[in-house]
Amino acid sequence: MPQSFDPHTSVSLKLFIVLSKAYKTIMERAVQDMKKYGLTPTEFMILEVLYIKGRIPLQQIGEKILVTSGSITYNIDKLESKGLLQRIPCDKDRRVIYAEMTRRGKEWFSDIFEKHVEVVVSMTDALSMDEKREITELLKKLGKGAEAG
Repeated sequence: MPQSFDPHTSVSLKLFIVLSKAYKTIMERAVQDMKKYGLTPTEFMILEVLYIKGRIPLQQIGEKILVTSGSITYNIDKLESKGLLQRIPCDKDRRVIYAEMTRRGKEWFSDIFEKHVEVVVSMTDALSMDEKREITELLKKLGKGAEAG
């Protein structure tokens, strides 16, 4: 027989389960969409960062998408061999290498990104604009609380 929890604990556990299931479902659908274009999720996220931010140091890419530096190097190599991005040494600091999308990479990813955005929007269509704003703020608050706890 399962242990009986107080209401606060029961609601917290329920939130954890619902949040986990929602995240799993959303990420599976997003990854499925990324793979349609022959990209791994990490490759897609690297291109997305470069598409939105432009040229940035390789070290910052890992921080933005929460991936280890070894994984970034491997994926940058793959994307570079596909002609989608290039490495550019920094003029002022030899230790810094930038990544930047090639013209071909930008043109190709622009079309893909628009389609991916449509998929992401469709996944959130069950919520109104106000609900999207509210859940965004609540999830930020939850994340900050979890970080502090």
